[in-house]
Amino acid sequence: MTDALLSNGINDGGGDKNYFKKGCNPFAQTGRSKLQNTRASLNQQIIKQMRMRAGAENLLKATSNSKVKEMVLLELSYVNSNLQLLMSELEGLNSSVEVYQNNHVADLSSLSFDFILEHYSEDGKTFEDEIADFMDLRQACRTPSRSEAGVELLGKYYSHLPLIESRFFSPTRQTGIFFTCGFCYVADPDLRLEKRNFLALIRFQLVPTALSCPGVLNNLKETFTHTPSYDMSPAMLSMLIRLMLAQAQECLFEKIALPGIRNQFYSLMKVAQEAAKVSEIYDQVHQCMIQTPVKDNVPFFWSTMSQIKTNHYRSMAHYFVASALLDHQLGPGDDEDKQEKTLSQVYDSLPEGCTALDILKKKDERQRIGKAHIRRAIFGHEEALRIYGLCKNTNNLEVLQEILKASHQRSVNKHSENENEEEFADYMEAPKIISKTEHKAEMEFPAAAKVKVIDFFQRLGPQSVFSAKQRWTAPRTIRVRSDDRDLGFTLKGDSPVQVVSLDPLCAAAADGLKEGDYIITVGDTECKWMSVSDVMRLLKDVDEEGIDIQVVSMMDNSTAMPTKSATFCGNLPKTYSMICLAYNEDDKNSKVRKVAKKSSFLSWGLKNKMKSASTLSLPTADKAGALPWNKPCPTFPSSSSYNNDSGLY
Repeated sequence: MTDALLSNGINDGGGDKNYFKKGCNPFAQTGRSKLQNTRASLNQQIIKQMRMRAGAENLLKATSNSKVKEMVLLELSYVNSNLQLLMSELEGLNSSVEVYQNNHVADLSSLSFDFILEHYSEDGKTFEDEIADFMDLRQACRTPSRSEAGVELLGKYYSHLPLIESRFFSPTRQTGIFFTCGFCYVADPDLRLEKRNFLALIRFQLVPTALSCPGVLNNLKETFTHTPSYDMSPAMLSMLIRLMLAQAQECLFEKIALPGIRNQFYSLMKVAQEAAKVSEIYDQVHQCMIQTPVKDNVPFFWSTMSQIKTNHYRSMAHYFVASALLDHQLGPGDDEDKQEKTLSQVYDSLPEGCTALDILKKKDERQRIGKAHIRRAIFGHEEALRIYGLCKNTNNLEVLQEILKASHQRSVNKHSENENEEEFADYMEAPKIISKTEHKAEMEFPAAAKVKVIDFFQRLGPQSVFSAKQRWTAPRTIRVRSDDRDLGFTLKGDSPVQVVSLDPLCAAAADGLKEGDYIITVGDTECKWMSVSDVMRLLKDVDEEGIDIQVVSMMDNSTAMPTKSATFCGNLPKTYSMICLAYNEDDKNSKVRKVAKKSSFLSWGLKNKMKSASTLSLPTADKAGALPWNKPCPTFPSSSSYNNDSGLY
């Protein structure tokens, strides 16, 4: 195999134990040291709070002053709240450290060996390479790179999970193979949490491509109903979907605004509606966050940011409408009808007694409504700054504070430019702006998250038959011999081929062959994946000496007994058309019936020259009403031709 050198100079392949798969970032493992440092800092804070609590409790016991007790109880409440938050943060951090320390899969190799031997009757040791490849893939997924290759790596593993589940996880019994989910840290015997875990990992890797994140979360919500913790419940996932779509819509707005906004009436009105759309979506996110019990599981910082952005973008929408009305008066050369239509589409409802045309033509009315918008913008920016100051985490975001202050100052300046001290103050309410966007953010499931893969354990056979939910007998060796080029049975199906229309008197039947058996080997050739034509070619030259084949019989899971196969030939019940036997007249009373010459099993030359018989002349009753069962069985038309529809000879 040719080694593929990655961009960081690491070999991908070549048999070296130190190689790393494409999409894996081995340097991410250094994050363990960062987690350890953070954990040490948290421990110091916890010790400090516990000392404060111990001092307060001692003071509470020693004092008899009611006012002092009230103050101490208030302080204890504050300290206990801090302790609870710190302990919760430490618990989550300890779980994160465990991700770097422990193996996620509990002894998968040895358990898989046992299951392959018990269930598939195969030597598990021969599958060491396949198990090692799967384990290597999962190990690489623990530190994916933040790139398309990293997403593809996670998608590759996620696509393998249904195949592994089908091979090793029986729906009726426990196999002893458990996967540990990286987020919930619980052992999962049926891979549901493992699938959710890696979909969530894919979502984290897709943060730069905001439209793909909601698609992954929506797939999580609709596909998996088993919820190990509330953070992955449908309500929380719905909130996260809304949040991701809001962030994506915000990015689309910035794509419009960052190159610069043209100072024209139509451009300002368009951007105003775009900003109103962002505000509307963030308001929906905030309303979702404050619902019980979502609000108990959402960080206060998230709720604060959604409120800030709701007010900020709503204020921007009012500022742009105010600029359009105050700075761009309707002139002689302007398209009056177009401006009227634009303004009417911006407002949900106009002030009482006003029309869009009145606002455009009357300078005083235009100024009055424009000032109302700018006052509404100032109020919204002030509210955003007030909410910003309420949260400890937002206070560290200096860039956000600068943006909010600059936006507020811009609105104040616009209001000052149009303020007239001689005018009577008219504090009318600004009309509501209709949100509208030309580029709506919609979720999509990333194609990279669903990668086509080849089953590691395809040597076990087609999953339609050879899976954990199916049961079959141990392989049986049958000696197949030819009698005048007739093996005594026909075949149907592909991958694997199934025995039908078995002559109960043929040598194979005497050796234990049954109708419905699947042929898995012919001689030394494994044929689980072969078509009926390929298997027949292997049996074409079988002579009287014969050849060994291996077969398995499907078993009923409820009774653990081989299933009875109801087979048909030429659209006739097998009772009459199984082998087309003809009894010898001379030996009609003999216990041992002689078989007349039958059509050849491998009549290659007669292929498709003749259609199989589809009717049967049954014996009629005599005058007494009795059926002549002691008479010779009627013979049938030749059925040596091959019927492409049934796959029978």
